[in-house]
Amino acid sequence: MDILVENRVIVELKTVEQFTDVHIAQVLTYLKLSNKNKIGLLLNFNIKSLKNGIKRIVL
Repeated sequence: MDILVENRVIVELKTVEQFTDVHIAQVLTYLKLSNKNKIGLLLNFNIKSLKNGIKRIVL
């Protein structure tokens, strides 16, 4: 886990061509282990427009 925002949102930062199932599984694992958090954000900085590099994951 890269960032925890107000003990509610887990943020995982990546610089990859595209997200894979492994990246999503990683955030889901963090959410399951935290027990309190239900929202995760996967951010990809290796993309032209950041709005296309955001994936919201809800447990």
